[in-house]
Amino acid sequence: MKRDKIIFYISTGLLSLLMLFSASMYFFNHEEISGMFKSFGYPTYIIYPYGAAKLLGLFAIWNPNFKAIKEWAYAGFFFAFILAFFAHFMIGDGEQAGAIIAMILLIISYIFNKRINK
Repeated sequence: MKRDKIIFYISTGLLSLLMLFSASMYFFNHEEISGMFKSFGYPTYIIYPYGAAKLLGLFAIWNPNFKAIKEWAYAGFFFAFILAFFAHFMIGDGEQAGAIIAMILLIISYIFNKRINK
């Protein structure tokens, strides 16, 4: 049980760092992110709401009281990482490694969250 908690906290902590870095880029480096969104063909008006959604998802994952919302947060991150992988893959910028790493951390976090909250 202790090993499961350690793995959960490490994977969720690393995922949180990755998401905090990503959200901070959305809020504080808007021009670069705007250019990236334009190259994907995405509208730029979703940058700030998407950054806020990442922060809310992290809050839900770390809060033990929101079991149903936590499931939605994991699902939202799952779809976001899949879409990020394919967006980077389709335009060929070679930046899909971040989405793969985030997906691996998310899956580990989810599995060990289930194990420690039986």
